[in-house]
Amino acid sequence: MASPFIEIEVDDRVVKVTNPDRVYFPPTDAAPSGATKVDLVEYYLAVGDGIVNALLERPCMLHRFPKGLAGDKVHQKRLPAGAPDWVETVQLFFPRWKRTADELCVTELASVIWAVQMSTVEFHPWNSRRSDTEKPDEWRIDLDPGPACDWATVQRVAHIAHEVLDELGAVGFPKTSGGSGMHVYVRIPPDHGFQDVRRGALAFAREVERRAGGEVTTAWWRKDRDPSQLFVDYNQNARDHTIAAAYSVRGVPEARVSAPIRWDEVDGCVPDDFTIFTMPQRFAEIGDLHAGIDDHPFDIAPLLEWATRDESEGAEAPPEPEET
Repeated sequence: MASPFIEIEVDDRVVKVTNPDRVYFPPTDAAPSGATKVDLVEYYLAVGDGIVNALLERPCMLHRFPKGLAGDKVHQKRLPAGAPDWVETVQLFFPRWKRTADELCVTELASVIWAVQMSTVEFHPWNSRRSDTEKPDEWRIDLDPGPACDWATVQRVAHIAHEVLDELGAVGFPKTSGGSGMHVYVRIPPDHGFQDVRRGALAFAREVERRAGGEVTTAWWRKDRDPSQLFVDYNQNARDHTIAAAYSVRGVPEARVSAPIRWDEVDGCVPDDFTIFTMPQRFAEIGDLHAGIDDHPFDIAPLLEWATRDESEGAEAPPEPEET
């Protein structure tokens, strides 16, 4: 028997969505019967401009849940088979594996909806674009709390990061991670490779650590981190390391979203405020808070100077993380 389906019009495309009533997320107060595949489609349509802006022209790894959250999670670099000819890709080379992969490269909202049809819940883009995948144009500050670190610490450290960015003259665009942490993105000119951007990100993380009164760590090894501390994860700027995009849904039971926020919202929000049920109205009212990120490029030269200073004072360079 053929699978049930609906057809969704997305601009000038038509995307066939099979099994639209398949439950992806368990029942909650907001969705007593659980959230379905078509609920996921409707969410991404509602934040269309935002998710396309977050993914535009970037290689994108997909986190797929073919049976919903109750089933296995698939981390997929290669574009799933059967894509329409209008879904665009970018080819990447992975030295560790000595092979290439054609990853999704979003250029329009229909590509996002087709990926959701293929059971994608989370979108994890690179911090570089298709025009030169080896030169990042996005510096990512990942505030990653340890298992015993509370949300209040995340909020305090976010303000410290904001303070340092202001002193540098950099404009940071914050968002919740959709998990337990927070991210801040800074647009940068694509003038450096991944190693330089990660090196600068580490220098920034060390500066935040110095100001945070013991609440922050930059320790490379997990065993060396206090569970109550927050790790400023500079490794998210390494090649082929990705985090959930702005507006990406997360594969958690509450159907939370990685939500752009204003700096003046940091103290008043919690991750559960932002879900596939609450974000459409928020987006309709305030639009994409990251829409202007391209207008604020920051030259990372001061960060590289900080890195040189730290190294001259004996700071050890951590090992390069392996490709995922």
